[in-house]
Amino acid sequence: MSARTAGRREQTKQANRAAILEAAREVFADIGFGAASVRDIVRGTDLASGTFYNYFPDKRSVLVALLEESAGEARLRVRAARRSGTTLDAFVRDGFRAYFDFLLEDPATSQLLARNAGTIRAMYQEPSLVAGTEELAEDLAAGVAAGLIPPHDVEYMAAAMVGAALEIGARMLDSDRPDPRRATEFVSALFIAGLSAAGA
Repeated sequence: MSARTAGRREQTKQANRAAILEAAREVFADIGFGAASVRDIVRGTDLASGTFYNYFPDKRSVLVALLEESAGEARLRVRAARRSGTTLDAFVRDGFRAYFDFLLEDPATSQLLARNAGTIRAMYQEPSLVAGTEELAEDLAAGVAAGLIPPHDVEYMAAAMVGAALEIGARMLDSDRPDPRRATEFVSALFIAGLSAAGA
């Protein structure tokens, strides 16, 4: 097989996978993960029904892939915002605001997350979600070492902060008028007070 043929085949594979993911995003956002079938997803593409299984074993694996894509981008933005903070307030507030802004940036992803919050909640142990908690624990530990953040149990705090962000984010998306500023101020006040008290 020539390099040109191999390259074309790889492009086709990438395009097919992207088409499945895009169709799944719309189907899961429209009727929900529980009601959706593989057939519903394939119907949103130009692919033959059997082609789906060349890329994904089931619909859950498609949702996991969508979450990994979204979580990866969210983690990059949130971590950059946190690390640029030079005070405890900025560390907490800027990280939460970056996350809530991200949730509202792409309407298709927002709808997917809002419609499937319960399903996603049951998937908190997926590596892409666990990675966000581990990164936050590392950043909290670095903040403690630098004297920016009072000493505390960074693993428990990271789990609490990520859990709160996910739940407040889901509630925000479920609102008629999602307000990232309100969500940020509410959850930041809780954790800034908690972290401040840890050093008292």
